[in-house]
Amino acid sequence: MRRFLALAVAVGLIAVCGPGAAQAGPDVPPVSDAAHAAGFVDVRTVVPDAIIDLRYATTNNFTHTQLYPSDARCLVHQSMASGLATAATALRPQGHVLVFWDCYRPHDVQVRMFNVVPNPAWVARPGQYAHSHESGRSVDVTFTAVQQQCPPERQVAGLCVADMGTDFDDFSPRATAFATQGVSANAQANRAQLRDAMKYGGLSVYSGEWWHFDGPGAGVDRPILNVPVD
Repeated sequence: MRRFLALAVAVGLIAVCGPGAAQAGPDVPPVSDAAHAAGFVDVRTVVPDAIIDLRYATTNNFTHTQLYPSDARCLVHQSMASGLATAATALRPQGHVLVFWDCYRPHDVQVRMFNVVPNPAWVARPGQYAHSHESGRSVDVTFTAVQQQCPPERQVAGLCVADMGTDFDDFSPRATAFATQGVSANAQANRAQLRDAMKYGGLSVYSGEWWHFDGPGAGVDRPILNVPVD
């Protein structure tokens, strides 16, 4: 409870005093007509300082193949917008910036991922409805570290990513949200800090993955979308 109060105080100070608030970033192009019709927004319009590191737009992912176009964008349903903005605002006074590894995920990509790892404990089984990432109502995130020195595998956009105990899409027990065995005290504290900020924004962690957070209605059955991610 004290952590939540501290976050609330931090957000209140930002609103009143200004320091720590994200500065307006470069103009973000409008989303496609299909994305707009689906109620999607580019996350950079609500978290201007967000670092976008979409792993599936590269080969640096568990499939070792590029699943998104190189110019893919982090699209989220507008119902997540205020929560993500609130979480990012709570983290800034502590020197952290949100890093997005995945956002909206097309159904055909989900199918390809499940074909590689057909284990619903780690990769959601594609169905006849869109949930979670497929509906744009879940994100995979971490945050930057305060320190400036870190191993190459924890560097992105010239910054260090906080030590969370595992990398993204680590299919081991250490990747579960509340794991303690094999996870350092520092990494556990970083995970808790991320959870607290996201929870303050109304987003809930998936217990099986420390990086996965669901927004409102993530589990509701919705029609499968065919929205381009670029």
